[in-house]
Amino acid sequence: MELADRVQSLTPSSTLAITSKAKALKAEGHDVIGLGAGEPDFNTPSYILDAAKQAMDEGKTKYTASGGLPELKEAIINKFNRDQNIEYTPNEIIVTTGAKHALYTLFQVLLNRGDEVIVPIPYWVSYPEQIKLAEGQPVYVKASENNSFKITPDQLEESITEYTKAVVINSPSNPTGVLYTEEELKALGEVALKHNIFIVSDEIYEKLIYGEKEHTSIAQISSELKDQTIIINGVSKSHSMTGWRIGYAAGNQAIISAMTNLASHATSNPTSIAQYAAVAAYEHSEEEIDKMKLAFDERLNKLYNWLLEIPNLSCVKPDGAFYLFPNVKTIVEQSPFDSVDEWVKKLLEEEKLAIVPGSGFGAEDNVRLSYATSLDQLEEAAKRLKRFVEKYS
Repeated sequence: MELADRVQSLTPSSTLAITSKAKALKAEGHDVIGLGAGEPDFNTPSYILDAAKQAMDEGKTKYTASGGLPELKEAIINKFNRDQNIEYTPNEIIVTTGAKHALYTLFQVLLNRGDEVIVPIPYWVSYPEQIKLAEGQPVYVKASENNSFKITPDQLEESITEYTKAVVINSPSNPTGVLYTEEELKALGEVALKHNIFIVSDEIYEKLIYGEKEHTSIAQISSELKDQTIIINGVSKSHSMTGWRIGYAAGNQAIISAMTNLASHATSNPTSIAQYAAVAAYEHSEEEIDKMKLAFDERLNKLYNWLLEIPNLSCVKPDGAFYLFPNVKTIVEQSPFDSVDEWVKKLLEEEKLAIVPGSGFGAEDNVRLSYATSLDQLEEAAKRLKRFVEKYS
């Protein structure tokens, strides 16, 4: 059987692969610690669960408009007003089956064959694959670890060609957790405006920022940048609703209309019950989010300090999300293993510790650790990692 070329070229998700292997070992009875998950370990807040139950009891289980419930669009519009002081109208919003679906649909309506999209390295694993599925071409720009994994305006300028259609900005980032400042975004935005390219702003981790830093959306900096930006967001990370699959895009009316038309033929609509739950998520106070943030903040600081005790490991301290992305190049070079991927595989086999190799994010010298688990598990994970490093150093 010969499958379509578009799927034969896809690279399997490294995060899902390592998680699957860890689950298999756990099912065999091994004491596995998995730090590969890209989702909060907290349950969805009770007020959201209650809203979903109420919606079911009231029979709100039918098709909705393809672009999303009017009530949810209004809640999203209010959220933008409240958090970023940006104004959108309902026809500039589409609700999708997760933020991943928003990105996929956006690239499908935005790109023609050969169009280029600038993707900073490290990148979230699905950006390049989704661009390729839309017959576009990802153009990679390596962000320096010395610049906290953030690309510069000069790098963006040098990467733009006559075929460039857009640039992806993910802040806070998966896998690094780093956050672009308002000044940095403004400088990148000026380059994008100069060359009239779109900005795909993935802001799914905007609520999970620690310390004194604050999230800035590039769309809130100026009306010109708002016109060039498509914001991707959702409730998965902010409200611990990964399984509910509710995301959205906000931007240019013509683009959103095209996305809605495409979605009407692909998914019809996001799940009705999940949409009503998302309305409650945005209309409620953020008290539960703040509790989750405090827990993540504590875990980040402790795990970061434990990692720094490991010889030859270096790590940029993140500003948000729930990942650490340490550099293990020297460690692996001093070991008998040929690559970080092989080293990670052996770590799982020997210490039953699952972490994700950076190769899936375009950064072969790094690994990603999720701290979306308990402090006890994180402390034990750090001990296992240190023991493994010392054994093979």
